[in-house]
Amino acid sequence: MQQIFEVHNVKCGGCANTLITALKEEFGDVTVDLEVNPRKITLDIEDNKKEDLKLKLRSLGYPLTSDELSGFDKAATTAKSFVSCAVGKFNVATGK
Repeated sequence: MQQIFEVHNVKCGGCANTLITALKEEFGDVTVDLEVNPRKITLDIEDNKKEDLKLKLRSLGYPLTSDELSGFDKAATTAKSFVSCAVGKFNVATGK
């Protein structure tokens, strides 16, 4: 079933590219709405896969807005998002 999730730390097309690429294999097509704050992602997902999505997003540095994180975890996901964003920008630039 198609569902929409709000995520933190998504700033640009590089971030969106990272999300689309990283989630595609496990979750299929993902759209990222960069026109709203907080940013939203839309994908087809069954309820039993939501925890997997939450953990994957956190590992990329883009946690769900509903994800309860400690101060350290917030800082860590923000740092991870900078790296994920840079990778996404590089992949866009090189056509990957």
